[in-house]
Order: sequence, then structure tokens, then C-alpha cells
Amino acid sequence: MAHKFSLQQRLITRTLGGVLVVWVATAAFVWFEAQHEVDELLDAHLAQSAALLVVQQNATPDDDEPLLDAPTLHKYAHRVAYQVFDESRLVMHSPNVAHTPMAQHTQGFETLTLADGKSWRVFAAPGRDRDVQIYVAERVDSRDEILRAVLRGFLPPLTIALPLLLIGLWWNVRSGLQPLQRLRQVLLKRDTQTLDPVSLPETPQEVQPLLDALNDLLQRLAQRMETERRFTADAAHELRTPIAAIRAQAQVALSSATNDEVRQLALQDTLLGCDRASRVVEQLLTLARVEGTQDAASEIFRLDQLAQQLLADLTPEALRRGQTLELFAPEPLPVNGQSTLWLILLRNLIDNALRYSPDGATVRLRAQRLKNGPIEVTVQDSGPGLSCDDLARLGERFFRVLGTSATGSGLGWSIVRHIAASQCIAVEVGKSTELGGLQVTLRWPQ
Repeated sequence: MAHKFSLQQRLITRTLGGVLVVWVATAAFVWFEAQHEVDELLDAHLAQSAALLVVQQNATPDDDEPLLDAPTLHKYAHRVAYQVFDESRLVMHSPNVAHTPMAQHTQGFETLTLADGKSWRVFAAPGRDRDVQIYVAERVDSRDEILRAVLRGFLPPLTIALPLLLIGLWWNVRSGLQPLQRLRQVLLKRDTQTLDPVSLPETPQEVQPLLDALNDLLQRLAQRMETERRFTADAAHELRTPIAAIRAQAQVALSSATNDEVRQLALQDTLLGCDRASRVVEQLLTLARVEGTQDAASEIFRLDQLAQQLLADLTPEALRRGQTLELFAPEPLPVNGQSTLWLILLRNLIDNALRYSPDGATVRLRAQRLKNGPIEVTVQDSGPGLSCDDLARLGERFFRVLGTSATGSGLGWSIVRHIAASQCIAVEVGKSTELGGLQVTLRWPQ
């Protein structure tokens, strides 16, 4: 398993690395800048020395005048040299150079290797007279020694400062991360069942968004857990009734005192109880499926064809009760959406209309595109409709209209509301002006 650096280690490592890069870049800049300035300064010194020799060369010496050697007045005098030629005759020079000209050029700077094997910076300049030539030179390693002295001057303080910088950086990073450590300790001490908001004293501005996001997550988890707890309790309650009925009818069927007619009725009631329990389970699975597919990718499909296929699937059940299914889709309706969710949505609406309408009732589905662009779908029936109190409770899990013999799980409308909310579909419920029963209107802006 690869070693994972902590946030503290990352901050220290990256900051120290950045400091080292800046330090090296600064040292290189100082070195090159100092080298440039030293070269400029010493070149100016050479030029000025040559100018002084030019001024001092007032008269041309005779041929029989002796050659003048400059005295050595400083320990570094051997690193500086000069020559004065008059009519190609050496008339003055430092003792550390040969009698031949140090350079071939007659004016300007040049870096050369002389007879001693050393590298010299040579400046040539003509004298007052045309026949006078002056050379002034300085060893290059003298300049390097100056630069090394400068480097030795600032490297030790920086070397000592680096450990101090590391210690200070570590302390500051550790102090800055203390709120995160306190948050960690608070979370470790919390009970797994506690979803109350987390609070920290003196929370920094940088940590506050993290704390707010954490509290928002805890709040949503609390809501979800409460919803799931209530859902589980309701589902258990809803399944308990048909299971108890199945058990009771099975006991009746198994009783030795039961005649064939009663046994047959008990078996039929057992099948009805199984159907009811199966429908509850089916709707629970549908609800879970809806929650898992609401973020799926959209697709292009024909809403009118989907509605036609759905009514064809439900027609046998409607014919068994003498009910009529009608579809009004005057034009093709290509839409970009999730066909699975639309199928579940319409199936639950039509299934509820068929289930809670009497035998011989009419259920009508209309799908059309309005002039301003939205898709409008209406499902209406000729059933008894709903009271104002029942309309207000539509969408509650396991809610069923009292006073009806229709069997159901009470989850159909909950599924409808869930899909509509996730897909931004507006739902209106009221009385049908055409058929007199319940009317559900869906408007989808797409």
C-alpha cells in the first residue's frame, strides 16, 4: 500500500520546496548579477588605469633610456599587469609580464590566456601619441575569488536560516490545521446515531464552508434516515395485513371441519391476499427503481407511441371489467427525456384510474404539445372522483381512499409525485369536465 502524505506534510513539503526553488533562483540571480557588476567595475578600473598611464606618458623616451619596471606595492600586485610600448618598443611594464605585447588588438577588452597559462582580462588603449600603445590586464581568477567571497558571505546565513524556516513553517502549519484536528476529534467522539449539526468554537473562515457542507450533509442524512425509517415501518405495516389474511385463510382451508365450498372461498381469498402483497412489493421495487434512474441519461422517444403501447398492455384488464380506454394524440410527439420514467408515471396514473373507477367506466388519455411549447398530458376518468380531503392527501405513501373496494398498495401516487418532482413536471389534480371523474394534468416544459 502506497504511503499517503498528510495535509500537514503536503503543505510543509510544497512550501519548503517552493522556498528552496526561490532560494536557488535568487542565489543564481545574485551570482550572475554580482558577476556582471564585478566585471563592469573591474573593467572600468582597467580602463581608468590605462587612462592614467596615457596621461603620465608625457614624453617619448630615448632609445638608450633604461626599461622601467614598476615596483610591487601590494600582495595582489602580481594579479595586475600593464605594458607601455612606444614605437613597438617596451618602455614600461609590470614585472609579472613578458616583453611582448599581451594582446594583438589595439583598443578595447579581450579575455586571453597569456604565457603564464593564466586567463587574463586585457584592455588595450592607444596613447597620446600615435606610436604609443598601452595594455592593462587583470587575472580572471581574481574576479572569481571576489564572487566566491560574496557567495561565502551570504550562503552560511541562508544555510542556518533553512532549519529555522522549516521549524517555523512546521509550527505555523500545525497551528493553522488545529481547527481540522478539533473537527476530527469532535466527529470521532460522536455517536453513529447522532446527526445533529456540528459546531466548533472560533471556526476560521477557510474551515467554515467545510463545516457548513458537513452539517448540510448530516441534515440530508437525517431526513433520508427518517424517511427510510417511516417507509420501512409503513411497508411492514402494509405487508402485515395481507400476510395475516393469507395465514388466516390458509388455516381455514386446512381445517378438517371446512367443507369444499368454504375451502374454495378461503383459497380464493388467499390468492387475493397474495396478489395484494405482490403488488405492494412490486410498487416498492418500482419506487426504488425510480430513485435509481432519475439521474439517467435522456433519449429521444415518441411520447404518443409510448402511450399507445401502454394502453395496449392495459386493455385486457380494462375489458375484463367492461371499461373503455381512449387515447387522443393528434400529432407525433418526439421528446427528449427518460422514457422509462414516463412509462412508470403514465402506467401508475392509468392503473389508478382503472382501479378506482367502477365497471363500465371510461378512462381517457390525451397527449399534445401546447402552442407555447410545453407538453401537456391529461388522464381523466368517469369514476366518482375524490373529495377535497382526499385530494390533499394524494401522494402520501400507503394512502388509499376509504370507502372503496379497490385493492392497492397506496404507493402509486407517491411514485407519481416522486417522478414529477425529479423531472420538473407540474402536476394538477381536479375534476374532469368531460367525464365527471378525476382529472390529472401533467405539464412538462422540456
